[in-house]
Amino acid sequence: MATAIATGTQLGYARVSTGHQSLDQQVDALTAAGVDSSRIYSDKLSGMSSREERSGLGALLDYAREGDAIVVVGIDRLGRNAAEVMTTIRELGQRGIVLRSIREGIDTSNATGRMVAGVLASLAELELELGRERRTAAREARRARGQSIGRPKALDDAKAALAQRMHASGESATTIASALGVSRATVYRVLSQGA
Repeated sequence: MATAIATGTQLGYARVSTGHQSLDQQVDALTAAGVDSSRIYSDKLSGMSSREERSGLGALLDYAREGDAIVVVGIDRLGRNAAEVMTTIRELGQRGIVLRSIREGIDTSNATGRMVAGVLASLAELELELGRERRTAAREARRARGQSIGRPKALDDAKAALAQRMHASGESATTIASALGVSRATVYRVLSQGA
């Protein structure tokens, strides 16, 4: 991680998970920390939204330059999970942009702040690796028991056979899909497997 010292603009970022939540508390804390209210970027989105769907964060990252400092109320505002937060922190460090988190007291312009951010990055990578191991073990356990892996089929074998018979008798894919309560794509997939 590059050594960054804030010499540029102080920028703020605030995020809430749903549209009915208010950004006011975060904006107040950011302005109290010295961020100009015109330099605060924000998002009001679902917690399940991806980083690419957060236009405020995207605009902030596009605007920020080496030497700038990004201030957040809490480090969790940078992403919906630890891995996403750490990806953002790592990117900021590589670009020479300082990160300050009010709640956690992190400031990557000093050695202690960079060390804490590094520990958090390591923990996020560990979390990802453990998650991959758990998912692999679960798949292997299901496979060993002869259970299906992945999404269940939209049509069981009996309904797939019915779709084949309906198609053979001249019914359209749209009619078959409507009768079986599935999409036309599902019908086409079943018909291509039976061909």
